[in-house]
Amino acid sequence: MDRRVALTIALLVITIGCNDREERCVAKSMKVTATAYNSLAYQTNFNPNITAFGDSLKPGLRYIAVSRDLLDSGLVHNTKVKLEGFDSLFTVKDKMNRRYRKRIDIYMGVDVKKARKWGKKKLLITYCIEPKDSIF
Repeated sequence: MDRRVALTIALLVITIGCNDREERCVAKSMKVTATAYNSLAYQTNFNPNITAFGDSLKPGLRYIAVSRDLLDSGLVHNTKVKLEGFDSLFTVKDKMNRRYRKRIDIYMGVDVKKARKWGKKKLLITYCIEPKDSIF
């Protein structure tokens, strides 16, 4: 499938999914560095199954962690995100250490081999943010 067609479809899916209220959302895309992580104590902290937002992790869930600079770009808790190369949407459920910039971490359960095989890649992400209410 042509890359432009795939991006258009992704934007439509996200726009429709973002339209919970009567408002239209704004679709945004950006290139980020994507790595992978697991819910294991040596990769996180003393409780590897709880995210920085307080959500529980379970293998098989389509979650991502985002670098904290991306929170200001609208990638906040529970935002749905389309990742280039994946068919389904992921949900922002975790945030990364402050030292990272323009980066996401894809949750891969406890499968360390799969996470290592993924490695580190640049990819396009697309997501939707709701417009801020304006004051008149």
